[in-house]
Amino acid sequence: MSDRQRVLLLTGASRGIGHSTVKTFSDAGWRVLTISRQPFDPRCPWDGAGSHFVLDLADIAAVQDAMPRLRDFIGGGLDALINNAAISPKHPDGSKLHAVEMNYADWLHIFNVNFFACIVLVQGLRAQLEAAQGTVVNMTSIVGSRVHPFASAAYATSKAALWALTRELAADFGRSGVRVNAVSPGEIDTGILSPGTEAIVERDIPLRRLGKPKDVANLLLFLCSPTANYISGSEVHIDGGQRV
Repeated sequence: MSDRQRVLLLTGASRGIGHSTVKTFSDAGWRVLTISRQPFDPRCPWDGAGSHFVLDLADIAAVQDAMPRLRDFIGGGLDALINNAAISPKHPDGSKLHAVEMNYADWLHIFNVNFFACIVLVQGLRAQLEAAQGTVVNMTSIVGSRVHPFASAAYATSKAALWALTRELAADFGRSGVRVNAVSPGEIDTGILSPGTEAIVERDIPLRRLGKPKDVANLLLFLCSPTANYISGSEVHIDGGQRV
């Protein structure tokens, strides 16, 4: 490996898992670049104002149009792309939005952010990923393989599709040395948890606690490191044993 600083591009960095991931990779010496539809928040505890690209991932045409500028923003090779941004709408009281309650426009909006933006970014940044023999990590979810009491049907379906895309990309990119994996969190202690999650912890999670964003960030750092250089096409579950 060269001595150059490794580069991460992360979507969905403003809170929760994304926020912790920025800190974890930055502390490990990575150059961290972020994407969000909002400008960089000066209240953030790291100096990322010059490392932030404003882009609305719900607008797929805008994402495609922004690719030349985004490639210039990144510069040389891209060592890691983490597709973390996602939206999971709920009723005002935090209860589940069922499949029959959501119209096509709502489904499409969620899939644009949670799924289609991911493949557009990979396609647009392919040359930089291949130049660095980098890695892609897609953030899936435990709800992609089971019905969840709070996660919306569209969110769950988009995460199942993202895991299928991860397998396809791993096969596509294998000969170029680019690894593609997914990380599937369970109940992580972030602001998107609904009231009633405590019952899930007691009933369904053998470790009897919520995961921490730092737990997920540490796993992401491992998957993007040379230590994981023979892991590709995998969905790594981090859920305290919830799947069992």
